[in-house]
Amino acid sequence: MLLLGPLLIPLITAVLTALLTRHERARRYVSLAGAVALLACAIGLLLAVMQEGRQSVALGNWPLPYGIELAADALSAALVLLTALLGFAVLLYAGRWQEARDTAGMYPLLHGLLAASSAVFLAADLFNLYVWFELMLIAVLGLFVLGGGQRHAEAAFKYFAVSMLGTLLMLGAVGMIYGATGHLNFSALRMAAQQPELAGVLPVYVVLLLLAFLLKAGAFPLFTWLPASYHTLPTPILALVGGLLTKLAVYVVLRLLGDVFVAIPGVLLEALGWLAVVTMVSGVLGAAYHWDVRRILAFHIVSQIGYLLLGIALASPAGAAGTSFFLFHNILVKANLFLIAGLMWAAAGHHDLRRMGGLYRARPFLAVLFLLSALSLVGVPPTSGFWGKFMLLREAFAQGHFVWGGAALAVGLLTLYSMSKIWVEGFWKPHPNYSSDHAAALAPLPRTAYAVVAGLSLAILILGLFPQPFVQYVEMATAAFWPARGML
Repeated sequence: MLLLGPLLIPLITAVLTALLTRHERARRYVSLAGAVALLACAIGLLLAVMQEGRQSVALGNWPLPYGIELAADALSAALVLLTALLGFAVLLYAGRWQEARDTAGMYPLLHGLLAASSAVFLAADLFNLYVWFELMLIAVLGLFVLGGGQRHAEAAFKYFAVSMLGTLLMLGAVGMIYGATGHLNFSALRMAAQQPELAGVLPVYVVLLLLAFLLKAGAFPLFTWLPASYHTLPTPILALVGGLLTKLAVYVVLRLLGDVFVAIPGVLLEALGWLAVVTMVSGVLGAAYHWDVRRILAFHIVSQIGYLLLGIALASPAGAAGTSFFLFHNILVKANLFLIAGLMWAAAGHHDLRRMGGLYRARPFLAVLFLLSALSLVGVPPTSGFWGKFMLLREAFAQGHFVWGGAALAVGLLTLYSMSKIWVEGFWKPHPNYSSDHAAALAPLPRTAYAVVAGLSLAILILGLFPQPFVQYVEMATAAFWPARGML
């Protein structure tokens, strides 16, 4: 039941909230209750994995490897818990948030997204993975069009067009892998991939599969849909989608390369490393160019995806551990920064840094919360971002990838520039139109939203000040990744 809970609880909550179309308060309470239940189930699943080891269940009354398998190990269980925590925080933040129009569809779609995200982390076969990615696509498309305006429709079309391309690539690759191996289950594929007769064709199919997930992750060059569409989402939805969606695709890439298709050509990993560098650089340059807070943070999603792909390209247990730690850190920090951007919008009335200012004097606590997450995104010691980047760079330099590591350091400096731009323009400089806009800057902000941001900031602070238990955990969780990797 613990394995099915992360799927069933949000799906049931989605149905209940959809039925309560005329009862706004009841819909909100049911939604929060479902988020709490999901969080409790995720905690129970993680404890079960820690005490008993890998958890697995086969559905459909078919024996493995032919049945639909859901499985949780230390890595996937922790990510399910992080998803549940983020979902609870976002729903609590939304509450009476004026930017998030409380339409009848928002809560069902949010819980549908939580169910699909949890299922992706727990999926143990390729077709099941494909199905849940499609359900996630439907939920996100619905969230894009909730606003009902032209810009929402345009954003939804951009996301749909790119996602459908990834879907076609994924479905085609899954079909060809099944045709070559006769299996879809991860454990069976791990064994089939070692057969010498498949060495000539299987890497080609794996490359097609990886292209699908790299597209969904927002890697270079097909990432422009992300900053062109994400800024149209209301803040609570943006925090969940921006903090979680692309990381799901990166997790799948890590799982497939590090745990399933281990014996892959070295040239593929080399290409992935250079793709990571280009993704980092292109994302951070886009962030440096823009003045809209949401667009800056959206481009930094692309940039941070580059760091995660770099860790995967290192193809070692240490690289996998660094990728996992950076994944946990980035989900928390990115979601929190989007939530803080929402509070900046509530205080200033817009997202344009050129028309903003004086928030440090008006909202000193908000300034401190932003500074903590911004420094963590940059990787300033001793924040969580520093430890994540340190683990990745240490392994990169140990393997002799000095250009990759040097590029990652340079991107960190450019990240500091764009975060400093938000700090200087939004918080530090005097307001450009003090007399007319000062009252708006002093308007009361939602207390619940403030509390959520403070809570996530505390989690980020703990992750940075006391990293050792978390480092040990991810090292344990990824110790079996790339075992004595053979190069085809």
